[in-house]
Amino acid sequence: MENRQLRLRPFLVRMPSGDRYWTVLNEDELVPVAEVDEFLRHVRFGRDQAETTTATYAGAMKLFLTWCAHSGRDWRECAGRLGSFMLWLRHARLDGGTVVAGPGCRPVRGPRRVNTVLAAVREFLKHQVAVGNAPTAVLGMLYDVADDRGLPVEVRGEAVRPGYYARARHRAAVPDEPVDRASDEEVLALLRACRTARDRLIVLLMARAGLRRGEAAGLRREDIHFLVDARHLGCAVPGSHLHVVRRDNGSGAWAKSRRSRAVPVDFLLVQAFDQYAVERAGCAEAVLGDVVLVNLARPPVGAPMKPGAVNELLVRLSERAGLERVVHPHALRHAFATNVVEAGGAIDEVQQLLGHASVISTQVYLHPSPQRLRAAVERVGSLIEEVRR
Repeated sequence: MENRQLRLRPFLVRMPSGDRYWTVLNEDELVPVAEVDEFLRHVRFGRDQAETTTATYAGAMKLFLTWCAHSGRDWRECAGRLGSFMLWLRHARLDGGTVVAGPGCRPVRGPRRVNTVLAAVREFLKHQVAVGNAPTAVLGMLYDVADDRGLPVEVRGEAVRPGYYARARHRAAVPDEPVDRASDEEVLALLRACRTARDRLIVLLMARAGLRRGEAAGLRREDIHFLVDARHLGCAVPGSHLHVVRRDNGSGAWAKSRRSRAVPVDFLLVQAFDQYAVERAGCAEAVLGDVVLVNLARPPVGAPMKPGAVNELLVRLSERAGLERVVHPHALRHAFATNVVEAGGAIDEVQQLLGHASVISTQVYLHPSPQRLRAAVERVGSLIEEVRR
């Protein structure tokens, strides 16, 4: 690690079983970095995380190990110097094996990207402590112990005494920005720009059911229960709904949560699926496939759609609709969650619909819109009028 010109790159490993994960390759020796490779295999197969998670972690580890080599330190010595690593991350640009940085240069990574890299590094260092490759003192360099008295009541529960949790010591301050949600007008514009039933179904799966792009691309026919009574299928969930199930689809589509969930759907989504089923039946290559969303025009025709294709579709639809910005998949999911909240949905309902393991993740959707704030003030005014009467 002491070579200042250490050349590393993320590398996709294809196992004989067909499973895949990303690692970090030392290009000078053409071998994976041993500790990182073991960690990423653990993430992929031991923790049952998505292939895309290992890709994100591999990119982060490349940056971390490059900084370690550039500073002339072994990675075991760097847990207490993550503040310096954060500064380096903001300003260092990698040009091949050379680090280009200097005083006064513009930041090349924003706070969200810095935090993503730091999260991966913390997971790596925690794992090395667990397997005995790093001293336990490293954990004290990574985390402070904090209590939950500052957390919302919904998160703390009914416990009288405060609970304690580990809080990351190093974290870049992220500007408090409004929730990036698609407006109803943008959703309608995207739907009008769709030229196929499949494209309309994709938009509605995210905007009306709150699915992530990987969850939508990973749907199989067995997950679709668009019937009044699905008990003959062995399903006790009433009404039309779909199931989000975590499985490896081979296309990179992956449900983030390990817990399966059932999501109720409305008539618009059922109708869109019926129209797509007719369209899909006209593709001979897709007839026998089990994955719902498949390629109908681009090669390989009939193959399952990849999650990245959903982003590409929304770019085209946003341009075709004449929108001022590109609506990303997560903005549609935010739109669904915000609409549920503004229609009176409770936080536990939103949490279940979105598949969040913790209610903390759901809190971001509870920021009231200006319309909700205006309505709240007007409701107070109406109560005053009632009192005057």
